[in-house]
Amino acid sequence: MTANKPGDPTTLNRLYGRSKGKKLRVEQVDLVDNLLPQISVPEAGELGSMQLFGDDRAMHFEIGFGGGEHMAHMAQTHPEAGIIGCEPFLNGVAMALAKIEDEGLEKDIRIHAWDVRELFEVTAAEIFDKAFLLYPDPWPKARHHRRRFVTPEHLEPLHRALKPGAEFRVATDIPDYVRQTLEEVPKAGFEWLAEGPQDWRRPWSDWISTRYEQKALREGRVPHYLTFRRI
Repeated sequence: MTANKPGDPTTLNRLYGRSKGKKLRVEQVDLVDNLLPQISVPEAGELGSMQLFGDDRAMHFEIGFGGGEHMAHMAQTHPEAGIIGCEPFLNGVAMALAKIEDEGLEKDIRIHAWDVRELFEVTAAEIFDKAFLLYPDPWPKARHHRRRFVTPEHLEPLHRALKPGAEFRVATDIPDYVRQTLEEVPKAGFEWLAEGPQDWRRPWSDWISTRYEQKALREGRVPHYLTFRRI
């Protein structure tokens, strides 16, 4: 796996942003040093269920898991599936590791603690059964819209990695992100499954409201829940 390190000038293949924010606490450093290597996605070899989880199970994929609330919740709600989470920010990774350890989810979650494009480079075709993009960085300035995940350079490899018929969920509170998602995701080979307003106003039955969503609600922004199917 070819790593794009902080400061790397070849930033077009990165989902932009800091890799580290606040200084980690001692217990977080311990988790990064000891638990993360145990559940990290290998840097070489096929990313199959047997290789990652030791059995034949469905695999879900979360793109930018933040602090890991949703990822941990889904692992508990769907123990029949294994979840691969990708997150470039070390502080979020550390928060997720604490949840994984506290809730005993080491056998059900694997983490790639850097850019999603690296993961796509080593992912076999048609491997994931479901994918999540939840409250991604909106990059509100027009000149930065190319940095959003919902662009062809990210959606095309995602389409390749998902199985036919796989579900792709997008949650966002930014109207312009909704617009771009509805324009770009279908062009990448996905079908929007909404039949009426309630299908994007109402969260999924297995949804957990994350801290990002709670902040959006406090600030008066309206969440949108978009469900697509990989064609």
